[in-house]
Amino acid sequence: MPALPDGETPPDDGALPLSSARGADDRDLGVYLHVPFCRVRCGYCDFNTYTNAELGGGASADSYATTALREIELAGRVLADPELSRAGLSSRQVSTVFVGGGTPTMLPVGDLARMLHGVRETWGLAPGAEVTAEANPDSVDPAALEALASAGFTRVSFGMQSAVPSVLRTLDRTHDPERLPDVVRWARTAGLEVSVDLIYGTPGESLEDWRTSLDAAVALEPDHVSAYALVVEPGTKMGAQVRRGELPLPDDDDAAIKYELADQVLSEAGFGWYEVSNFARKDPSDLPGRPPRHASRHNLSYWRDQDWWGVGPGAHSHVGNVRWWNVKHPRTYAFRLEQGLSPAAGREILDEGTRELERIMLGVRLADGLQLEPGTGRVPERLRGAVADLLGQGLIDFPAARQGRVRLTRRGRLLADAVVRALTD
Repeated sequence: MPALPDGETPPDDGALPLSSARGADDRDLGVYLHVPFCRVRCGYCDFNTYTNAELGGGASADSYATTALREIELAGRVLADPELSRAGLSSRQVSTVFVGGGTPTMLPVGDLARMLHGVRETWGLAPGAEVTAEANPDSVDPAALEALASAGFTRVSFGMQSAVPSVLRTLDRTHDPERLPDVVRWARTAGLEVSVDLIYGTPGESLEDWRTSLDAAVALEPDHVSAYALVVEPGTKMGAQVRRGELPLPDDDDAAIKYELADQVLSEAGFGWYEVSNFARKDPSDLPGRPPRHASRHNLSYWRDQDWWGVGPGAHSHVGNVRWWNVKHPRTYAFRLEQGLSPAAGREILDEGTRELERIMLGVRLADGLQLEPGTGRVPERLRGAVADLLGQGLIDFPAARQGRVRLTRRGRLLADAVVRALTD
């Protein structure tokens, strides 16, 4: 697992500087609830997750919801600070909630419902709020999905990853791919929207394997599909296997071909990309220049520089121009909250240059593109040469560029990092 970033030491009460309230009325508030438990650690995963065998006393899954509720209570107190309140921070209801992990559905649904109730009691949920839970296909049944819907969840995101057993084995995934149609049907019956996550570029995965997975995902008729290129991270089991020569390193050209195939298959099936790795089923209610109805609004809040509070060990938060991150180990996290202390391990105050860099890095990835000079519709003089070069390489769309907006072509999506470098160097 990666180390936490460096930063200044936050106050023990978690208090935020008044500058964090800047422009609060223009930003949505989301909540991320991290559940750090997994039955088995996947070989490619570097998230802050733990199996039961890795944890000692003070980090019990049985008491985790109670611990997380302590942080939600602390968050409510911090954002209700009178000075911040006058700037509009405490008056906002929560627009999106995302319960991720780990495997959130390793906890009893009653615990997930308690955590969501804590969010509702602390801030309230905005009308039409999106509330998502991640789930492994082998961690839910019809009763669990019905209970999630009854608790107020609106969406479930299944970690499908692949439909090919040999690929799943390489990834250390334990679910039976033939179970996916059942769990999707159960979720639909419960009234939940459905997203499925796919990974391409696994060592040993052929192009035909990837097409099989795409076709299987489309056959499920989900509302949303995420397709991510496998990244082999240092410190993971797969990273060690690659280092020892037991598995080949994923190939960039292979990943590009597979991305293009995903774009083709999903487009033909009625999905449209709204972020480089994310595709939403098209709906008659979708409006030009607005996020598609079936997009993940929680993830869009990250890409659009909104506010969110991350609850849980290792979770990151962002309010205004302040970013902070919690201690990583569940035992330390629980101990600090039991003592009435903030679990934050470090934080940074973002200056204008950093905020602009992040606006470009994140906004470029969206299908509606990035306005280079907000409010003007022009290309800033300092970027005219870079924009001309990107147009010449076929990486950005010409009609959008004439309106001062960078919008990636399909080729540009494959080279999104190069586009960002050209706009920020």
